[in-house]
Amino acid sequence: MGSRMSRKRRSAWALAMAPVLALAGLFMAGGVPAGAATLVGAAAPGGAASHTASGVAAVKPNPVNNLDCNGWSPKYGSINPSHRMDCTDPRGAKPYKGWSSTSSKYSDRGRFEDNGHYVGHDEPSVKFISHAAGSGYTMTYFMKLPHDPAAAPTPSGSVTTYAELSVAPWFGLPICDPDSYPENPCTPHSDSNSGSISNPKDAGSAFMELQLYPPGFTPFPDNTSCSTTKWCSALTIDSLESKFNFADLNPDCEEPVNFAFLQKNGVPAGPPSPQLADASTELANAQTLEMNPGDVLKVAITDPLTGPDAGFTTTVTDMTTHQTGYMIASAGNGFMNTNYKTCAGTPHTFHAEYNTASQQNQVPWAALEGGVLMEQETGHSEACNSVANKDPVSETFGDGQSFSDPQVYDTCMGGGSEGPHAVGEGPCNASTGVCKNPTTEGTTGPIACPSDSFVSGQLCEYADGFCFQKGTRTAVINGVKTKESVPISWCADDRFQNGDLDFDGVPYQRGTWPDGSPNHPTSIRYVGPFSGGKTYPQIQFESDIPGSEFLCNVETGNNCDVPPLGAKFYPYWTLTSKQPLAPGLFPGGSCVWNFGGTIPNVTTQRFGGDAEYGVSDVARFGGTDISAVRANPAVTGKCPAITQP
Repeated sequence: MGSRMSRKRRSAWALAMAPVLALAGLFMAGGVPAGAATLVGAAAPGGAASHTASGVAAVKPNPVNNLDCNGWSPKYGSINPSHRMDCTDPRGAKPYKGWSSTSSKYSDRGRFEDNGHYVGHDEPSVKFISHAAGSGYTMTYFMKLPHDPAAAPTPSGSVTTYAELSVAPWFGLPICDPDSYPENPCTPHSDSNSGSISNPKDAGSAFMELQLYPPGFTPFPDNTSCSTTKWCSALTIDSLESKFNFADLNPDCEEPVNFAFLQKNGVPAGPPSPQLADASTELANAQTLEMNPGDVLKVAITDPLTGPDAGFTTTVTDMTTHQTGYMIASAGNGFMNTNYKTCAGTPHTFHAEYNTASQQNQVPWAALEGGVLMEQETGHSEACNSVANKDPVSETFGDGQSFSDPQVYDTCMGGGSEGPHAVGEGPCNASTGVCKNPTTEGTTGPIACPSDSFVSGQLCEYADGFCFQKGTRTAVINGVKTKESVPISWCADDRFQNGDLDFDGVPYQRGTWPDGSPNHPTSIRYVGPFSGGKTYPQIQFESDIPGSEFLCNVETGNNCDVPPLGAKFYPYWTLTSKQPLAPGLFPGGSCVWNFGGTIPNVTTQRFGGDAEYGVSDVARFGGTDISAVRANPAVTGKCPAITQP
């Protein structure tokens, strides 16, 4: 690991150009329609197919692709470097035994680095545990999407939207991938796959996230929303290209991701594979399932092993509008896994890894104890009075495709905890790696970063970008002018690092999360999961935020806190038996999961607020905080047992 990092830093300036050049290449041609991508042995435009010894075609990657979800590949451009927030956090190699509190090498602290850049973000979750057969691959949730306030969001955070708080709530599950860490065969639907962190012979594992994207902040390729008014969802499968304990980690394709929106006709909007993903992959079309705020959804996960619809399947049924979208992660739909030596792809039908949702059934390389999860992706929002330091994205390609978004910025000016006249972080010089005013976590708020170089490996916030000015702007896609918009001047903290690492953004302020106020969105609400009609009897609460805390000592767990020392607030899970998910769907008094803060006259169980996340587990990623296994409070004690309707 150390020698790999040294080699990468020798080419630091070439790497420093990656964020700008990769985003400029968002719309590089080379993908093929999803159906065409499945033709074994066929060469895709911009790529080439060659046959492996087994006769299965290996697909050469396009120059711009989805082979590194974190966007730091030195070889390939990324179609969506602004979506680093949507990746799965790897836990990092075994901590270096000689680590001390003065070490500047964050890879020595059990944190993961992608080509010298810290990878991690904030994912508070609830893990559901069951020993019932099938609970590891078949499950159903019911949920209600949030409403945003009628008033416009404000730079002070007094009025907020859900997209400012969580860019991607998601449901998670382990997936078999023999071409993922630690590069061993995997038997679907089998608890013989141990999930052990210390077993070099364990099954190859990937991690599925069924993500939902709140409205308001467009366009999706360099922002966070599919629509200004509607929610959408996508099936993502992240793999890791290395052997056990990160040996032979391929720097060119460290974390490839298969990505596809849920579609009403089940046909991917564009090629979903890491190798062939292109502009169409990232742009919703007329068949993309769009959902209204406040709609009630049925979310079903199934995984037929045989038959014409074989493959891991996610289905969302909007019970309010009666529309359905689904996606099958199959070779027939263009999904591929990745060769860790060459980054080439092979058409592949994915399946769930485990039979049961037992506590140890996890993805051994993932930060979270990734089993059957409900999660909230947060820590990616700073509200601003204005934005500064224009850092436009514009490129024209020889194949005629092009993308231009000239109104992109790097720095948040005023607003929120920074005060009305404060200047935020950035800009960064992509040629030198040097950034202005980088900060990190202090005991009571932001402090200066030990380095001003975003390729230094320090755990710092180097710039606020990607940032956008409130209102509409014009992006040009393939020569066509397109109106895009955001409801407030804001920044996503994901251009030069992954996350709000000084904890001064909207999600870490008091009075921004759902708390019953009409100036804040309603909570995202869940009931379930159910498997075989029955609930899961146990849970764990978990947060991997300590991995993003500069002051966290992952050898001892000291200062690996929830909330972080630099934050003023941290959201938590609650239950209510007073506010039904939807009239008549469940018996009166049934408990519903909420997320955010305590809601007066609604919340009936709050589990001690942030104390629910337990204590730091130094065996996990970056000192992850995780609770003890406990009885599922949604169906025991104060809540009546329920069955799937």
